[in-house]
Amino acid sequence: AHLVAAAVDDRSTIGVAWGATTTAVARHLPAKPVHETRVVQLNGAANLHTSGLAYSAGLLGGFGDAFSATVYQFTVPAIFDDPETRRALWRERSISRVLKLQASANLFVFSLGSRLGDRRSHIYSGNYLEREDLKELAHAGVVGDCATQFFREDGSTDGIPLNERSSGPSFDIVRRIPRRICVVSGAAKLQSLRGALAAGIITELVVDEELAWLALEGERSGAG
Repeated sequence: AHLVAAAVDDRSTIGVAWGATTTAVARHLPAKPVHETRVVQLNGAANLHTSGLAYSAGLLGGFGDAFSATVYQFTVPAIFDDPETRRALWRERSISRVLKLQASANLFVFSLGSRLGDRRSHIYSGNYLEREDLKELAHAGVVGDCATQFFREDGSTDGIPLNERSSGPSFDIVRRIPRRICVVSGAAKLQSLRGALAAGIITELVVDEELAWLALEGERSGAG
């Protein structure tokens, strides 16, 4: 939380991906007097069971309160039923305005979801994915996601059909953001972390000691 606060200046545009870890970060952000700062949600949070507004508002509100920032929610599904629906909605002016704000972000704060047994990953435990979706991800070799963009351990995202229906930004867009702070913990996130590092979407990484040792052991053994 203090690393994030140190990265925020006047007229910053902060992109935030929702999740349990970023919500925890938001609760501990120190207040910092900055001006004309904006906070924008980078992926939708709605599904069949919830609009996701309350969930994302609590997270974004923590950032908004800490930096007296204007908050922009992204009121779309996390995962669309049909990629054509997403393409059509992206042409709506109210949505394209938020997409432009996302593209102008100079700071991205996010964590990583893990498909491999970590129930803390809200995208996997929060009724966002159907059984067929999970089978599709397993078949594609997916190990995790960043802002509901799914990736393999080698960092690749191509040929994963679910990404065509995701509301989250492509990794090409993410890599254009100058500072990308990733906060991740737990042994179950190891393969997801390796994939995110291989994809080049992290500029600054905060990990717990257990995951740090596992990642370093992988580097020494040539596994990562």
